[in-house]
Amino acid sequence: MKLFQRLLVAPAALGLMAPLAANADVTAVSNESDLSSEVIQARVDGVEAQIGEIMAGQFSSSTKMSGKAAFITGYVDDDAETNTDEITMEYMYQLNLNTSFTGEDNLYTRIKTGNVGDHFVDKGQNTYLSAAKGSKNTDGDQTGNLSVDKLWYQFPVGDSLQVWVGPRIENYYMLASAPSIYKPVTKQFALGGNGSAYGSSTSPGFGAAWTQQVDDPMDPRFALSVNYTSKDGASSSKGLLGDNSRNFLLTKVEYGSPRWQVSLAAAKKDGHSAKAGYDGYFHSSLASSTVGEMTAYGLRAYWRPETSGAVPSVQFGFDTASFDEATAGQAEETEGWMIGLGWKDLFIDGNSAGVAFGSEMAATDIKGGGSDPSEDNSVWEAYYTFKVNDGVSVTPAIFGSSDVSGSDKDVNGAVLLTEFRF
Repeated sequence: MKLFQRLLVAPAALGLMAPLAANADVTAVSNESDLSSEVIQARVDGVEAQIGEIMAGQFSSSTKMSGKAAFITGYVDDDAETNTDEITMEYMYQLNLNTSFTGEDNLYTRIKTGNVGDHFVDKGQNTYLSAAKGSKNTDGDQTGNLSVDKLWYQFPVGDSLQVWVGPRIENYYMLASAPSIYKPVTKQFALGGNGSAYGSSTSPGFGAAWTQQVDDPMDPRFALSVNYTSKDGASSSKGLLGDNSRNFLLTKVEYGSPRWQVSLAAAKKDGHSAKAGYDGYFHSSLASSTVGEMTAYGLRAYWRPETSGAVPSVQFGFDTASFDEATAGQAEETEGWMIGLGWKDLFIDGNSAGVAFGSEMAATDIKGGGSDPSEDNSVWEAYYTFKVNDGVSVTPAIFGSSDVSGSDKDVNGAVLLTEFRF
């Protein structure tokens, strides 16, 4: 970015200084005395002022840009006797802009596009990829439109407190630290299970996180995060903190070090159904039909070895949720869990691998009695990432699920994910 600025500024600066250089040559040759040192200095000051104006109009030197592109090639077999299990190739493209005004704050903007559709953005059958991005027009066709995907401002208050506010943010960005160290291929394993406690869709919101100060950064410490998002925060008829808004309040308490952590999150959601309005995974019809106020808890724990290689890092997640306004036949209590194993530098330095399995959120208590046909569902994924160089990686992965929707159906898929980071 600095090189780009210099390429823009240099020609303009040379153009402004050329007349000054020409006049200096004439003075030297003719030995004229009409150009005094004061006049020359005045002209130099004028050149510097004009260069300053040019620089002011350029891209801020405090803005850093990075990005990535993903080629997604794969297929999904969902046991349906249709032609929807063909091999497809789709893409995702993302730019990250980080701007600091004080050296300690950050204005984050994420611009994103993609044409991913069908299986790889389908939450209902657990085949939504973490790298996927789709954009549709009013007819439902994938368009690949470029849009501002995330936008927020983060700044410190003292040494221990971080504050976030923004019109496009999600609750898990406003935490003292991430609840999970497992890197997923499918979104169902993000955030330690992406169950009921974490995962709000992009919304207006704000939050703060306090972290205990310790002498050694490797020492255990406490941290507390509290944040709020509203799915209807941009609506003039509902707005932030409105009585009819879909509000989401999340609190996370954690204790641990960079190598291990235990955390508990509590979430209160108003005006949500169990499936609509945020990125939780409730595929059971009994759970997804429940509407009203929900209270959810998410327990997370992880551990990573001191050295990379054969010993994997371990991630555990457990979620439970209760619904205050369930009617007969709807879920009053739900549960889900996951375990993820991750390896760094496996077989070859720079390469990595991951395996995860678990059970998606399903009803464990139904108002009026009964059982959920999805209660014994299972989900899994496995992958290996080849690091071609610092900017390119190739990841073959397989994934699947059974009985997630209660229809005794198996879903299996495979994908070859090629990522370019810059």
